Amino acid sequence: MAELKLLGTWASPFSCRVIWALKLKGIPFEYVEEDLANKSSMLLQYNPVHKKIPVLVHGGKPINESMIIVEYLDETWPDHPLLPTDPYERALARFWVKFIEDKGSSMWAIFRSKGEEQEKAVKATMEILKTIEEEAMGVMGESKYFGGEKIGIVDIAFGPIAHWLPVIEKVGGVKLLEPHKFPKLQAWIQNFKQDAVISENIPDEEKMVAFFKRRREMILASA
Repeated sequence: MAELKLLGTWASPFSCRVIWALKLKGIPFEYVEEDLANKSSMLLQYNPVHKKIPVLVHGGKPINESMIIVEYLDETWPDHPLLPTDPYERALARFWVKFIEDKGSSMWAIFRSKGEEQEKAVKATMEILKTIEEEAMGVMGESKYFGGEKIGIVDIAFGPIAHWLPVIEKVGGVKLLEPHKFPKLQAWIQNFKQDAVISENIPDEEKMVAFFKRRREMILASA
């Protein structure tokens, strides 16, 4: 098998998405931790356009963007599939992946802002969570995950909600994931984080709170 490397950072949900997919599919790989304040020549070589992580390097060829990488892995290593085999279910999964990719930036805007700008980001994020609760969760039925009884590509795409959004709540001083408002989403979060592969491959929450608190202070100070 061609050499497989993943360039990422420990606190990035986008890096973790790829790690989860690799681990769930049982694909061996080498992980390379990047310092985004001092980007390596390897990162600049393999992602010269955006200069961002994650980057998967397979046999010397780079693939960028977390969910594009996840789908590439699923197509290249078909065992333990993350996308459904049924064409309609496959299209539906891609719809929800695109939904969170298009809308998820408001979650991070909460972390990067304060005052009126933060209030707008909170409102936008609450609308996203409401849509997920009322529409996306309906697709699951009685299943534990979007992928049925096993974690699938939509679960991986929504993963940042499960572990990073609570950190953003603490750092940004806001409350979003109230159980009485989002009971289905809360149940999914619990199931997702209890999966052995996920629980073993998510960053420590206290360490993340400290990290993102420092980042927020730096961002707001330079604004």
